[in-house]
Amino acid sequence: MRTQVIRSRRVLVDGELRPAWIAVRDGQIAAVGSPEELGIAGDLCDFGDAVIMPGLVDTHVHINEPGRTEWEGFATATRAAAAGGVTTLIEMPLNSIPATISAEAYRAKVAAAEGKLAVDVGFWGGIVPGNTASLHGMYELGAFGFKCFLVPSGVPEFDAVGEPELREALPVLASLGAVLLVHSELPGPIEQRATEVRGEDPTRYSTWLGSRPRAAENEAIAMLVRLSREFDARVHVVHLSSSGALACLRSARELGSKVTVETCPHYLTFAAEEIGDHATEYKCAPPIRERANREQLWQALREGVLDMVATDHSPAPPEMKCTDSGDFLRAWGGIASLQLSLPAMWTEARERGAGIADLARWMCAAPARLAGLGRKGAIAVGNDADLVVWDPDAEFTVDAAALEHRHKLTPYAGRKLRGVVQTAFLRGEKICDRGDFPAAARGRVLKRGQA
Repeated sequence: MRTQVIRSRRVLVDGELRPAWIAVRDGQIAAVGSPEELGIAGDLCDFGDAVIMPGLVDTHVHINEPGRTEWEGFATATRAAAAGGVTTLIEMPLNSIPATISAEAYRAKVAAAEGKLAVDVGFWGGIVPGNTASLHGMYELGAFGFKCFLVPSGVPEFDAVGEPELREALPVLASLGAVLLVHSELPGPIEQRATEVRGEDPTRYSTWLGSRPRAAENEAIAMLVRLSREFDARVHVVHLSSSGALACLRSARELGSKVTVETCPHYLTFAAEEIGDHATEYKCAPPIRERANREQLWQALREGVLDMVATDHSPAPPEMKCTDSGDFLRAWGGIASLQLSLPAMWTEARERGAGIADLARWMCAAPARLAGLGRKGAIAVGNDADLVVWDPDAEFTVDAAALEHRHKLTPYAGRKLRGVVQTAFLRGEKICDRGDFPAAARGRVLKRGQA
């Protein structure tokens, strides 16, 4: 078989940047080392001083196809992923029609994706009231785990669950070894606060922030830690925003809990004090909180209390973001960022003394581990040759019009970021090269348990 050799003076191997050659054969990494160690001749791609690290794995992406492809779709989302160095993503079960809450819906999702993928894509199943009997079937078909909401999701096809439904589902998930992903906000504190913000100016960011109190997250996470221990089940908290939950999570980790946690680039980049009135492109749930809260999230990430970073890419048409009225309470909650996660994170991480190995741990290895993707997330012999080549020293200003997302509205527009993605490889094939897409749609549908 033809051997391809990819080299640079800065390759991330075993947590260190060093000169290395990566030999690729049949889509897999066949060897990693120096030229003398390898002794392999082949087609050579020499990237000089650019950094080569594993392709990013993003386990929290909303693509919305089938049914709401006008919001986003497989073709546009996965091109955006490739342009940003994300070579694998796991898509969430809601916002598409049908929602992925049954075996039939899972099959519809797979069928909708075929032939449209620039990167590898797998799927989470969903938990809604009354579908516990469907979980085993979705898992057998290849769902990587299951997502639920504890508060209204925003779409009628995906109802929220409470502790009774979790108590029904968790024994099933524990028996399967499947992970439960949770939008961790309880409705009680939010409903209590609703009366307090009624009558406040909905175009002010402070109104939206005040409507989603930290207590909603903190109490939900305390409940999930308790249930995880009771049922000996894996639970993953998605998009943590509140630093008020960190003490509970530290304690859970010390006790060996099976709870893992992610946060998102927007919670680590922006601060409530900096968000202007009418700026609904910043709206997400849970909300972006204050500057001091952001710094506590960074500290928890550095300590390992937070495991990983995922985008929660959730775009919508501009009219759904209420860009005309600037009404935060009516606007759709979701941040478009899939193409920008690497430079967004690197810009903030390097200011706080974190390194490229930290990024790879948070955005490659840990997400791959969450989803059980044993051949993703690291440059190692036997792994898929999924790589991103980038310049960590180059700066650029985000031009929203140049993004590959279907809709360009993003809070990163006009922001100066550091770290320019040059080339992305999927199983040794170039899928994006300086903004060009030289290959046809090479991505595959990934299924749990398949090589």
